[in-house]
Amino acid sequence: MKHIDVAVAVIKREDGKVLFAERPPGKACAGEWEFPGGKVETGESVRQALDREIREELAISITQARPWITLSHQYPHASVLLHFFIVSGWTGREHGEEDQRLSWQNLSDLTISPLLAANGPVIRALLLPETYAISCAGDIGEEEFLRRLAEAVDNGLQLLQLREKSLNNSRLRQLIDQILAITEPGGVRILINSDMPEELTKHFNGLHLTSKHLLQLDNRPDFKLVAASCHSRQELEHAIKLGLDFAVLSPVNHTRSHPQATPLGLSKMREIITNCPIPVYALGGMSLDQLHEIQSHGAHGIAMMRNAWQ
Repeated sequence: MKHIDVAVAVIKREDGKVLFAERPPGKACAGEWEFPGGKVETGESVRQALDREIREELAISITQARPWITLSHQYPHASVLLHFFIVSGWTGREHGEEDQRLSWQNLSDLTISPLLAANGPVIRALLLPETYAISCAGDIGEEEFLRRLAEAVDNGLQLLQLREKSLNNSRLRQLIDQILAITEPGGVRILINSDMPEELTKHFNGLHLTSKHLLQLDNRPDFKLVAASCHSRQELEHAIKLGLDFAVLSPVNHTRSHPQATPLGLSKMREIITNCPIPVYALGGMSLDQLHEIQSHGAHGIAMMRNAWQ
């Protein structure tokens, strides 16, 4: 079986819709829908292949792209390594240069079928938001946290980790009821930290593993959405092995909560997450104005605790 490196473009418009292309007759998996892209030729970098393939397939020139996840997939005809890029800028108007059909799609409501087999986990990953908020009611006070949480939901909060180690069980149960009353109408997805009391996890279909709990597991926990805290490539590899949905890597910068920890920095972060098949959020001293820089180094987005509630 031959091995093929493929550069793949997730071309995203400002309205959030993403471009799909139908594989033309005569190609493997003809008639199935995919993200545009193609084979990396000898002597090309992956980014050079991306630019060339998109120009040849769609008659547009990429002006802004950032590295994202890298997936391996076994097809009957080949083993492929798919290097995904998020493309947010281009010139020209898209056109199927190989007479293939094109379609702009809302990822949460796809109207095309069938999809190329490798695309299922990619779409699930793309539906994760760029920011991951972490609760801090114990730091700023429960009443103030709930007020800020309501504001965040109104402003589009989509993903939240409940991490309140300083509150007793009685206060936690009361807080959970209040959090759910605020977040459920907005469809916010909540992951409860694995350090929280086990009896409280029944309220949630998401679980966020501490790095300690991550390394103790041999199988993925039975939750719809599972993530983990990682501090090294070794821990990240274990999260990948368990089939987790995403990971959080920390500390990237200096952080008030762990002032003694040595930050990874951007170059080390990029080294750790290179060729990672699951989305990774950067944590530690993050703020929204750092989002694009962090993403340019391959991260899916940023995770924040205190700055999420400013």
